[in-house]
Amino acid sequence: MKPVVFLTSNTSWYLYNFRRSTIQALLEQGNSVICLSPPDGFSQRLVDELGAEHIALPLDGKSTGAVQELRSLRFIWKTLRRYKPDFVFNFTVKMNIYCGLVCALQNVPFANNISGLGTAFIHDSWLLRRVREVYGLVNRRARHLFFQNEEDLSVFRDKGLLGDTPFTQLPGSGVNLQRFQALPLPEGRPFTFIMIARLLGDKGVREYAQACRQLKADGLGVRCLLLGPLGVSNRTAISEQEVRQWQAEGIVEYLGATDDVCPLIEQAHVLVLPSYREGMPRTVLEAAAMGRPAIVTDVPGCRHAIEPEVTGWLCEVRSVDSLAEQMRRVVNMSVIELKEAGSAARNRMEARFSEEVVVQAYLECL
Repeated sequence: MKPVVFLTSNTSWYLYNFRRSTIQALLEQGNSVICLSPPDGFSQRLVDELGAEHIALPLDGKSTGAVQELRSLRFIWKTLRRYKPDFVFNFTVKMNIYCGLVCALQNVPFANNISGLGTAFIHDSWLLRRVREVYGLVNRRARHLFFQNEEDLSVFRDKGLLGDTPFTQLPGSGVNLQRFQALPLPEGRPFTFIMIARLLGDKGVREYAQACRQLKADGLGVRCLLLGPLGVSNRTAISEQEVRQWQAEGIVEYLGATDDVCPLIEQAHVLVLPSYREGMPRTVLEAAAMGRPAIVTDVPGCRHAIEPEVTGWLCEVRSVDSLAEQMRRVVNMSVIELKEAGSAARNRMEARFSEEVVVQAYLECL
């Protein structure tokens, strides 16, 4: 009988786009892989394209209502009791806590992946403080913890959320260097920026839009692309009406969501990610692998994804003016300077951020 391995997340989109290679490797090693996540446009692709099984989880990422949350917990409890998995890999904060708690109570071995601290650490309230306490209790029962940067690891250690659980620091979720090939920068004008992220306030989407407004008011004639899913289940989600307003003003070009970002990164000169905090931003790594430098905020995760002034540039978090200043700076750089930054970004990915390192770490955890 095949070993049963669960992968859980708050979206199927995440599992398909960020954990595809891990799923494939687990299947190749003879495991039965089951993805537990809310249904979305990528759920069936986990089945049809990757060969995993998918179980639709009733979970709302932005919900804090007791009835909805208890419903999700009850579903996870019944599902794990039914399948009796041999191991569970949890991804994203809510599933680390909810599925980790159920695993601990049912004595199912599990590992939590700390891919950023999320809303529970960026904001503060009585409820979020209780969430952090439960997070610590769950982590102490895990077989292993995976972190994506040293600062997140330090936060967990300093707040007593780690216990004696073994941990590994990984280079994010890694990047597929074969899929994301280095490509020449676009020739000529307009100078093009791209931001790729879920459309959340915590990702700095509003700061990006307002900085683009400043550059266009300056007459720089830049093109500002915005790529990522709308309607995300998160308390800081950007509304469709807000995005439409930006488009109507000619501030940004909203491109929707896609599972193939390569052709869009190819159109851009520089990627922008003014996030409030990250684990290790995959989009920055993918853009770097394609030879694109990035402007990111000077916060945990983001600053680890670049080598400042070599493969990218830092701006202040939550500061439209700081972001706009860095965007103006790169617009005025020579082609040679941009090419050197892009080449250095690709070399850094090859040296330190291969996806193979991450996949191997998960396989060894089993």
